[in-house]
Amino acid sequence: MPETCAKEIIDFLPCETSKKWVSKALNNQEKLLIDHANCEKKAASTALSLIYRYPNNFDLVNKMSKLVREEMRHFEQVIHIMKTRGIEYYNIDASKYASGLRKKIRTYEPARLIDTLIVGAFIEARSCERFSKLAPYLDKDLKKFYLSLLKSEGRHFEDYLNLAKKISDSSFDDRVKVMRKQELLLIQNSDDEFFFHSGCP
Repeated sequence: MPETCAKEIIDFLPCETSKKWVSKALNNQEKLLIDHANCEKKAASTALSLIYRYPNNFDLVNKMSKLVREEMRHFEQVIHIMKTRGIEYYNIDASKYASGLRKKIRTYEPARLIDTLIVGAFIEARSCERFSKLAPYLDKDLKKFYLSLLKSEGRHFEDYLNLAKKISDSSFDDRVKVMRKQELLLIQNSDDEFFFHSGCP
């Protein structure tokens, strides 16, 4: 089992997660798990919304259908871990990470779909990177679980990016640069609150 996420994911992201964030996460593992559960649920919801919005795109519908099932399975695994640890699942505010990325999505088609898929690739890539950053410092069971997610998160990253490439024109690289710049700001800027995708504490 890999201890780190794939090199192409590291190269895709504009920066590494800071040691300050890792330290904050390790000291807030209850909220980490609650927000992780929320992230898995939101990932499934996003994939399902793409299926509804673009039903004639067979490749997208096929990939997103599989992704929905995987993300909900991950959600079930996280809440099981929470239950075994006596952690109550309650509602918390969403981080500004995903919404911050989505601010850069264009509003007309097919640009909207292309940008949405690129945003999905960044979210999956950052999730993978953070799982790999946290895993070495976690207890045996949580480490095993987070390392087990690296393969699926990496595959989701590839699916989103490949789907975007298939329908993109020559502007694809430029759109990745736009989202990368935005992702860098969101990850490196200071954050008052801690979330799975929050910026620097």
